Amino acid sequence: MKNQSIKNNIDWISVFIYTALVILGWLNIYSSSLLSTDGTYQKQLIFIGCTIPLIFIVLFVDGKFYEKYASIIFGVSLLSLAGLFLFGKTIAGQRCWYAIGSFTIQPSEFAKAATSLALAKYLSDTQINLKDVNRQVQALAIVFLPVLLILPQPDPGSALIYSIFIVVLYREGLPSWYVWTGFITILLFVLTLVLEPYAVILIALGVLIIIHFKGRAVDRNILLSGILLAVISAFVLSVDYVFDHIFKQHHRDRFNILLGKTVDMKGIGYNTNQSEIAIGSGGWIGKGFLEGTQTKGGFVPEQHTDYIFTTVGEEWGFAGSIVVIALFVGLLLRVIYLAERQKTKFSRVYGYCVAGILFTHFFVNIAMVIGIFPTIGVPLPFFSYGGSGLWGFTILLFIFLKMDANKVNEW
Repeated sequence: MKNQSIKNNIDWISVFIYTALVILGWLNIYSSSLLSTDGTYQKQLIFIGCTIPLIFIVLFVDGKFYEKYASIIFGVSLLSLAGLFLFGKTIAGQRCWYAIGSFTIQPSEFAKAATSLALAKYLSDTQINLKDVNRQVQALAIVFLPVLLILPQPDPGSALIYSIFIVVLYREGLPSWYVWTGFITILLFVLTLVLEPYAVILIALGVLIIIHFKGRAVDRNILLSGILLAVISAFVLSVDYVFDHIFKQHHRDRFNILLGKTVDMKGIGYNTNQSEIAIGSGGWIGKGFLEGTQTKGGFVPEQHTDYIFTTVGEEWGFAGSIVVIALFVGLLLRVIYLAERQKTKFSRVYGYCVAGILFTHFFVNIAMVIGIFPTIGVPLPFFSYGGSGLWGFTILLFIFLKMDANKVNEW
């Protein structure tokens, strides 16, 4: 009866889109690695095969289990991240993997689901008000604990994904100034890299003056405006130091290339330049499956992982790219729709975490390969090569589909 309930109630639209994305992802991995000798596409096929029993396990477990043991799952996840500093394997300068023989697994890919469960558990377990500063600190601690363990690996790409949890918290009542502060901080940082610091401070002064005189009389607080200008000025004047001494050289190079301050088509900018060439050469309908010259020639490094979308652009063209993008957007909208119809806060918050994580990966990866975002190593869900990523996204999604199918919201 339980299995029959899952079969009848699971959202088959989401399952169909998931299956389509996984199949299309493997076809592009096959094309991009056909001439390689390391068995990349064969390994990915094995990873895909392993998702089948994984999905059955996730769906077989009682949906209430994920809420009841969310804190324990989160704790185990944090331990797995911390253990990397002692037992992790370093690959390409990053200590992100555990190695068992030739097999490697990346715990940060599973930590996203664990953090989503923990955040949903915290927000639903207690009658909290996110206007309360103490509650804000506790909620943000859940988000930033894994970030503090991921950043030193170093893995800024995975750490970046956790920023989307701020939006989820905003959806649940976090004051909007958190979101605005984050947006303005990023804007000031980028402007300071493009303009002189004092020019940015003058712009900020102008904006504050306009706000002061255009705002309501009750908001015209000269002292508050002065404090804001002092904080902004201190931040702007610190950007150059942070950029020159905290950022690594390859991070600085990528920002400089993105902002047009440096042209390096053969060095640090080679990957992005080649990905843009590959996507642009696809035209409207592409060159055809297995017919991509950039792909077959191996001109785009890491094409089967972070740059897998370049294969879509070259071989399937604009039309094929739109189909892939439409599938991702369709899955995101479906998850949001399912989240909104949940009757418990736990499943609703978790659903929004799922949508946020998938969106951030999707948006950042495609923005990266078309050259409007720095290259930071964010995989495209269900497309990029790797067992950990595929399994992590599968677990993330199907836990939510299990909640929706079994109506965990009906107690």
